[in-house]
Parts: sequence; C-alpha cells; structure tokens
Amino acid sequence: MTHRFTHKAFLVAAAVALTGVAAVAYAQSRDPAYAAARAAGQVGEQPDGYLGVVGGGSPAVRSLVNDINIRRKAAYTQSAQASGATVEQFAFTSGCNLIAQTKPGEMYKTPAGAWEARSGAPQRDPRCA
Repeated sequence: MTHRFTHKAFLVAAAVALTGVAAVAYAQSRDPAYAAARAAGQVGEQPDGYLGVVGGGSPAVRSLVNDINIRRKAAYTQSAQASGATVEQFAFTSGCNLIAQTKPGEMYKTPAGAWEARSGAPQRDPRCA
C-alpha cells in the first residue's frame, strides 16, 4: 500500500510540476541576467530541480542562482503541499522536466554528476517519468 501511495504521489507531483515549473521558468526567462548566464553556459539545470553554477561562477552568477533557487523552493513547497507529495519528490520531478526542456547547447547535470552541454536527448535519472 505504501509503495502504491508513493507511486501515486509521484504521478500527481509530476502532473502538478509541469504547471508549477512552467510558471517559475517563465519568470526566469524574462530576467536578462539569467538568460545571459544560461546562454554563456554559466548555469544549468540539475536533477534535484534546482539551478546550478557551472564551474566556479562569479559572485553575481552565484547570487542569481541562489535567488532563483529560493523562488523555486517556494514554488515547489506550495505545489507539493497542494499535491500531497514531499518537497523533495516535487523538486526531483521538476528537475526531470527542466532537464528535458533544455535546448541544444544549454548545460545540465547528468545523473553521474557531470556538467554537460545538451546535444541530442539529455541523460536523465532512470526514475524520471
């Protein structure tokens, strides 16, 4: 029964994540500093649903990523509560979706933990739906 609930919660989180991620991603895309850092390969999507700094990153890029991640966590928390999933489940599902939505040349972190520029289908965690 617990396994079934966990699977059901994961599916609900996946459906809600698509909507929540879209709203957060839209707000981010309107930020010119974020768009520039993404285009320059200074930031990338991570499997945990949060944005990461590729390499050391300047203080401005690290601050930008921190700000975005704070907003993401707030959105994940609100959506997780609405769906009955944990914040971690919701963030992971969002990470799966965000990595799938990257465009060629954009950076993402593979399940093995390496940064990679997307070319073709991205490598995602096998648990991604």
